[in-house]
Amino acid sequence: MTVYFATHNQNKVKEIAKLLPKGMELRSLDDLGLHEDIPETANTIEGNSLMKTEYVFNKHGVACFGDDTGLEVDALNGEPGVFSARYAGPQKNSEDNMHLLLSKLEGSQSRSARFKTVITFIDEEGTSTQFTGIAEGTITLKKSGNEGFGYDPIFQPEGYSITFAEMSAEEKNKISHRGKAFTQLVNFLNNK
Repeated sequence: MTVYFATHNQNKVKEIAKLLPKGMELRSLDDLGLHEDIPETANTIEGNSLMKTEYVFNKHGVACFGDDTGLEVDALNGEPGVFSARYAGPQKNSEDNMHLLLSKLEGSQSRSARFKTVITFIDEEGTSTQFTGIAEGTITLKKSGNEGFGYDPIFQPEGYSITFAEMSAEEKNKISHRGKAFTQLVNFLNNK
């Protein structure tokens, strides 16, 4: 069985391919010749994940999955949420996003937050299933670490005294929102 991942990121593809059951082949949007930007205009993380996956399925009719991730900060009523990548503007700049988030939290005692990843899988028949991974934690007072991407330098996962950006990729993947959601997807595919 061949499954398509609604991404152009070959590092993501390689990472997930290692987890898939034997006999299952993972391909990306590049393998489909799909180079346009897939719309992400839903108002929820679940909606964007579904939108990406349906876009690929409706165009090509293949088994596929797409993911969307957001950071939800309790003191900011769930912001940036679905707008995490473009929180500080359409340029999608991580430094700007972190700066804006930290400035909005200035003086706040409540710094609890969570990363949430939602993966939508659609099989060849068009049946969709969603998987959700959540990593609880807190927003730090300042940036720390050089690994990872996005908000990793200011997110300290529950039970740890370091940020995601101070962890190795292997260490982060064991406890991350994305790792949890992909584990659910892989278990689901193993039982298909």
